[in-house]
Amino acid sequence: MDFVKVMKAKAASNLKRLVLPEGTEERTIKAAAKIMQEKLASSVTLLGDTADVKKAVMAAGVSLGDVTIIDPKTSEWNEAFESKYVELRKHKGMTPEQAKIDMKNNLRFGAMMVRMGKCDAMVAGALSATADVLRAGLTIIGTEPGMKTASSCFIMDTHNEKWGADGILVFSDCAVIPTPKPEQLADIAGSAAKSCKVMLGVEPVVAMMSFSTKGSGGKNENVLRVQEGVKLAKEKFPEICLDGELQADAALIPSVTEKKAPGSPVTGKVNTLIFPSLEAGNIGYKLVQRLAGADAFGPILQGFAAPISDLSRGCSVEDIVTTAAITLVQAGAK
Repeated sequence: MDFVKVMKAKAASNLKRLVLPEGTEERTIKAAAKIMQEKLASSVTLLGDTADVKKAVMAAGVSLGDVTIIDPKTSEWNEAFESKYVELRKHKGMTPEQAKIDMKNNLRFGAMMVRMGKCDAMVAGALSATADVLRAGLTIIGTEPGMKTASSCFIMDTHNEKWGADGILVFSDCAVIPTPKPEQLADIAGSAAKSCKVMLGVEPVVAMMSFSTKGSGGKNENVLRVQEGVKLAKEKFPEICLDGELQADAALIPSVTEKKAPGSPVTGKVNTLIFPSLEAGNIGYKLVQRLAGADAFGPILQGFAAPISDLSRGCSVEDIVTTAAITLVQAGAK
């Protein structure tokens, strides 16, 4: 499976609307033009001061074509957006005066476009810190019904059909929650399973991992935390094929699974790995990326009521285009 090609094909068949809040950033501008050229979205909107965006476009040497520019400071939607923001944040003491200020922020304005149905997906992070992207998403878009946790996943293409779905696995959470509580681990498992189904097109088979398999690690608090997460995940998502706690070899090697977790329903079928901590997840995906030569796509945010994605500030134009395609595919699945 050529993951990028598949995502672009799905995005092109869905044709959802995309907003890119960092409208004066050169890579973002070039990506916006390319997304429209490749017909991956029905519309692309850049946010920013109109004169500044047009100046940056000229400096980038591209033609925006049908890409739209909206200035959050002068938009006709300001009154409605400010009113909605006050409603969403009144429990935190939000006032109309502060809402006017906050809604001039590109990230918040972009998130509100998604919330209010003016577009279907948002991608940012080429200029902005991850915390700022997440904050805009959580305070305005929120998590999807029944889900209290926003998290992330990486799509890992190992180029080896032995693993996962045609060589591709979902790793989660590798970028958001440092030490997930059991309830959060359960939510992460549910979100990652959905990401697997939407992006890989296969039924998820989930392993919740630990340094322990079925109690071999004793009563260590981190083992108990994963065990409780497994219990909660099975209760909350009974339709998902899921098992844990499992060591990595017990999750991935059938002969080891049979020895350490005989009768496990995930034996030989795992395509989605849930890490017990951000530390383990981040180290794990980077090891597989560097030592096994896997392609790592992400972090892809999951668990939100509508799709948003965070970019690395070192991203390339093609990284933005690929992330946009993935996010638009998520939008098509809503």
